[in-house]
Amino acid sequence: MAGVKDYLNSKVSDNREKIEYHVEQILKLIGEDSTREGLLETPARVTRMYEEIFGGYEVDPRDVLGVTFDENHEELVIVKDIVYYSQCEHHMAPFFGKVHIGYVPSGKIVGLSKMARLVEAVTRRLQVQERITSQIADILTEAVEPHGVMVVVEGEHLCMCARGVKKPGSKTVTSAVRGSFRDNPAQRAEFLSLIKE
Repeated sequence: MAGVKDYLNSKVSDNREKIEYHVEQILKLIGEDSTREGLLETPARVTRMYEEIFGGYEVDPRDVLGVTFDENHEELVIVKDIVYYSQCEHHMAPFFGKVHIGYVPSGKIVGLSKMARLVEAVTRRLQVQERITSQIADILTEAVEPHGVMVVVEGEHLCMCARGVKKPGSKTVTSAVRGSFRDNPAQRAEFLSLIKE
């Protein structure tokens, strides 16, 4: 199965001319000359970009984890520093950062690359960071039925850094805790310690 980055949003493709027209209108409405050389191809470029950055709409994130494997490993598994890029649904401005996923299997494991694919499927759409965090934890819990799941997402939001309060470099950190991680402070501490290394 191809990674989400290989998916293109077919709704964007199907509406290419309309989207290009509206991007051109936006350029005019903000005071630009849409006929100047540097902007001639901008509507087409933006449309192609939308096909890619909104590719997550083409896949059900629950399907991305695919096949699980029976494995008698019931200790912590972590995939950390998964880089993501998303779009804030409030301002349609980018936000990006890293996702750290930990789970304690209960007889089933997933391929490690599937974690990155899950992140891609969830983030390549209009989103909020809090929802990304919860969706990843819930989908992994549903698909693998582990003893516990913990997800930490770090994000830098251009809607906060480049506009509004204009605080560049500020980061938002969200977490979701499921199963044994809720009841076991030592397990949470181990996860948090390992993702900091």
